[in-house]
Amino acid sequence: MSMFKWDVVDPAPGEAVAPHQRLAWGKTVGLGAQHVVAMFGATFVFPIIMGLNANLAIMMSGIATICFLLIVKGKVPSYLGTSASFVGGAAAIYAQNGGPEDVTGAILVSGVVLALVGVAIHFAGPGVVNAVLPPVVTGGVVMVIGFNLAGVATTTYLPADRWMGLIVMTAVILMAVGLRGFFGRIAIFLGLLLGYVLSWIFDVIGVGGVEGDRVNWDGVKNADWFGFPSHTVSGLVGNQSPFGGANNMDQVGWHWPSFSITFTLLALPAVIALVAENMGHVKAVSDMTGTNLDPEMGRAVAADGVGTVIATAVGGSPTTTYAENIGVMAATRVYSTAAYFVAAIVAILLGFIPKFGQIVYATPSGVIGGITLVLYGMIGLLGAKIWVENRIDFGNPVNLVPLAAGLIFGIGYGTTGFFAITDDFTLGGIAMGTIVIVVGYHLARWVAPKGADGTMLSVGHPGAHEKP
Repeated sequence: MSMFKWDVVDPAPGEAVAPHQRLAWGKTVGLGAQHVVAMFGATFVFPIIMGLNANLAIMMSGIATICFLLIVKGKVPSYLGTSASFVGGAAAIYAQNGGPEDVTGAILVSGVVLALVGVAIHFAGPGVVNAVLPPVVTGGVVMVIGFNLAGVATTTYLPADRWMGLIVMTAVILMAVGLRGFFGRIAIFLGLLLGYVLSWIFDVIGVGGVEGDRVNWDGVKNADWFGFPSHTVSGLVGNQSPFGGANNMDQVGWHWPSFSITFTLLALPAVIALVAENMGHVKAVSDMTGTNLDPEMGRAVAADGVGTVIATAVGGSPTTTYAENIGVMAATRVYSTAAYFVAAIVAILLGFIPKFGQIVYATPSGVIGGITLVLYGMIGLLGAKIWVENRIDFGNPVNLVPLAAGLIFGIGYGTTGFFAITDDFTLGGIAMGTIVIVVGYHLARWVAPKGADGTMLSVGHPGAHEKP
């Protein structure tokens, strides 16, 4: 199969369409548009949360997706949307007076590391990841990344409009559970739309409780219909950054990244989450297509790293394979990479519409607050999902003790600095939590009795309270 030549098929009802096949172009374009809708919500929500440009994020997600498909030679159908794994690192960087350039610089280095990990997996096999980062460790790191951000949701966004935040949170919960199929998978996006519209209605009918209007479209009116994102305004750091809550997100556009060891270490733990996420997604696609994609595992991880490097090199957002789009494939049984090329091209074109970006930037902070209450918790609970699926035994102190210490480090210190190695080099909650979890786990295994991972704790263990 040539990368740009697919076998045209007209499948019977219920019959799958393979990655190297495609439907007629009219249907393929329709499926591509569906993939755009699936990735759309999260791909522009996360740039807002990370203080980056939404237009640029959408545009670079399309370019990164094309690069991904080329690197995996069309064997792993997937869309690379904006990654949530770096939200915690971005928050920590802003908390330490960094700016958008520092965020993208730190993430770019993480992308290089991710690409190198992918190369290692390709030559050494997926087993090497489990040896260094077993499920108990990856689950803990993912949980730290999500729950570390709890304070950001409740103190940065929610205070702007608490009632709207609670309304949006409730709507997302109800839609995620009550809606079926595709609509249930995009509940976050639907919740954001609902909150946006409700905020506008509250402004019109005069519902107070906030300073000024909830929705301000002055930027939308002044923006061009077509154009490239402008250059990032210099000096956006700390609380002056978009993440700090100031209404100046429209001042962030394209920029060259800035590099710092301190900020790099704040973002680096996300690599662990991305490795686990990518491998899980490849396994999911493998199961759906009935194809053994283990030989492509390393290429997929490396391709995600390359996509992240390309996107952040110009100020865009980090990328990752999207479960939302995998869900679309599961629902339609169409695994054609042609649909992903269409989605990527549409995303690139959307990036050249400044008015679209301004509409995104006008999203009320209260709405973002309600979204992040659910979103950050979901990221954290993905770690618990990894534990459950791998049947991690927390009656075993080798698993329990280092994870317990690492989680409290990561969650308790939030995005603030904790361990100052030098005046300019401070490790925050995510970095310290990750170090304690990874190093502590392997240290615990090293000192555990030979032939066993450790003694069972009596607390909560069946038979613990039985008399001898």
